[in-house]
Amino acid sequence: MPAMANITVKKYDGTTDVVYTAQQPSAGDNAPAIWKDETTGTVLAGRPVLALVARNNGNKGARRLSASYLYPKVRTDSATNVTVQGGASFDGSFLIPQDMTMVEIREFVHQSTNLLAAALIKQCLITGYSAT
Repeated sequence: MPAMANITVKKYDGTTDVVYTAQQPSAGDNAPAIWKDETTGTVLAGRPVLALVARNNGNKGARRLSASYLYPKVRTDSATNVTVQGGASFDGSFLIPQDMTMVEIREFVHQSTNLLAAALIKQCLITGYSAT
């Protein structure tokens, strides 16, 4: 099992690092590991958060990893009151059959996550439309 650690990613500008600080390691199956961007926002609820949960599927022939990510929408009114009004989110899961070879699993993981990070997919997400 991977050890809990901070995760560093690039901001939209492609040069600035954002560190998602390890908040809570997973305590086992169905218990999420949680990371939070501690540098964003002036209120705790206004900070982006990533949660990752792992568990066996029903017959224990595969492992399912589910991720959720929330980037809160924070607003300040004329009286300088800060409110969090929902935000953009991602919820998804990966199913990793336990009878696949490590070569197959590595290729799946790298290709699927690299596809999600591809410029075209990012542009689809930014515009809210699939490629036409």
